[in-house]
Amino acid sequence: AIANQMAGFSLGQADLLRRAMGKKKPDEMAKQKELFIEGSNKNGFTKKKAEKIFDQMAYFAGYGFNKSHSAAYALVTFQTAYLKAHHPTEFMAALLTSEMGNNDKMVGYFTECRELGIPILPPDVNESQKNFNVVDNGIRFGLAAIKNVGSGAVESIIVSREADGAFSSFLDFCSRIDLQKVNKRVLEGLIKVGAFDSIKAIRAQLMAGMEQVVEEATAIHKERELGQTRLFGAFDPELAASSTESTWSRPLPKIEEWSQSQLLQYERQLTGFYITAHPLTQHTQAMHLLSTYNTGNLNEAPEGKEVKICGIIGNIKGTTTKKGHRMAYVQIEDLQGVVEVIVFPELYKNSEQFIVADTVVHVTGTIDQMDTSFRIKATKLEPLHELQTKAVKRVTLRLEDNPNAWASLPKLQEVLHKHPGSAPIAFQFQLSSNNIEVDSAPIPNLTVLPSEHLVNDVEQILGKQSITFHYSV
Repeated sequence: AIANQMAGFSLGQADLLRRAMGKKKPDEMAKQKELFIEGSNKNGFTKKKAEKIFDQMAYFAGYGFNKSHSAAYALVTFQTAYLKAHHPTEFMAALLTSEMGNNDKMVGYFTECRELGIPILPPDVNESQKNFNVVDNGIRFGLAAIKNVGSGAVESIIVSREADGAFSSFLDFCSRIDLQKVNKRVLEGLIKVGAFDSIKAIRAQLMAGMEQVVEEATAIHKERELGQTRLFGAFDPELAASSTESTWSRPLPKIEEWSQSQLLQYERQLTGFYITAHPLTQHTQAMHLLSTYNTGNLNEAPEGKEVKICGIIGNIKGTTTKKGHRMAYVQIEDLQGVVEVIVFPELYKNSEQFIVADTVVHVTGTIDQMDTSFRIKATKLEPLHELQTKAVKRVTLRLEDNPNAWASLPKLQEVLHKHPGSAPIAFQFQLSSNNIEVDSAPIPNLTVLPSEHLVNDVEQILGKQSITFHYSV
C-alpha cells in the first residue's frame, strides 16, 4: 500500500517487492529500492524520506511476516486442539478424509485412532459414505478410498440405499444398484474389503458365488424393465424383488473363509491399509523388545545413528548400479508409519530371498538425514520370525469357559502337533462365572515352534488375540 501511494507502483511491481522482502533477495531488494526512490521523487517525496520509508518496510519484512503467520498458526493450532480434545472421532474422520491418497500420513493417523480407542471400521455398503464418516462405534472407511470403485459406483450405492433402505443380502444389493456402474470388478473389490460383512456374508463364499448372483440380479433387472414378475401378474417392484429373490436365489458355495493373512492382504491391496486387523499386532511385544526406534520417533535419531526397527515390507523398487549390481529401495511400515530403507548390493545379495512384499522383517541400519525427510541405510536385514522363534520362552493359549471352547480342544491338539518346536505351552483359562483368569503349568510333552502360521491356525479355532508369545530378552 505504501509503495502504491508513494512511488505509484503497479500491482505487479508491488507483488515483486513483497516477494523480494519475503525471500530476502539483496539484488532484487536493491533494484526495487532504486525504483521506489525514483517513483517517490516523481510524486514529490524527497530521496531521504523515500530511503527512510523503504528501509522501514524492509526492516518490518524481517519479522512482521513471520509474526503474522505465527499468530494465524497459533489460532489454527488452538482450534484443532480443541476439536481433537472434545470431538476426537469427528476430528480424526475429517483428518483422514483430508489426507485420502497420502498413505504415509494415513498409516500414522490409523495408529493414532487405535491409541485414542477409535475403531477404524471396514467399508460397509449399508453405512459407508463417499468419505470417512462417523458412526456409532467408530469411523467407517469411505467407499471412495477403495481401488476400482469410481464415483459413479459410489453414487449408485448411496442413492439406492437412501431411497429404499439398507441392503438385506448380496442379491438384494445386486438387484437394486446399477450393474453398469457397479460392475463385477467393483463387486469383487467390495467383497474383498469386507463391505458386505454386515449382512453376515462370508467373503470367500461371496467371491465363489458372485457370477451366479450377478446372473440372477441381471434377470431381475430385465424383468423390472419389462414390467413383469415371475410369479405375479401385477407389477410391484418391492414385492417382485423379494419374491424373485426367494424363488431364484440358490445357496452360496459352502466353503471356509479365507485365512486371516489372506483377508488382510486383500484389504491392503484394495485400500492401501490393513483395516480389520494389522499383521504386526501379534508381534507387538517382539517389536518392542527387538527395536530401538519406530517410524514415529526415527526423526529424533541423529545422522549416522545405528537404529533397529521392525516392520512389514510394502513397496519394493529394485534397481541396478553402474557396476551392474542389484540393490533396492524398500518401504517398511510399522504401526506408526512408513520409512524408506536402502538395501545396498552386498546386503541385497544375501537377503534377496525374503525381500518380498508383506514379509515382516527386522532392520538394522544407520540414519540418512535428507533435506525434508530421512531414510535408513540397511546393514542387516532378517525375517522377524527367526529372531522371534529364538527369543520365545513360552506360548500361552487363552481358553474361555464355554462349551464351544471345550469342544474345540481335539482340533486344537491337532494344530499344535502340526507345529513341533521347543517352546512350551500353557493355558490361561478365563472363568466367566467370577470373571477371573487362571494360568496352568506348561503342558507335559507338548512344545511348539512359534510362528505366524501357528498364530493363524490357533486363531482360526480360538478366535483373535487367543495366543501370546512370552520372550526371554
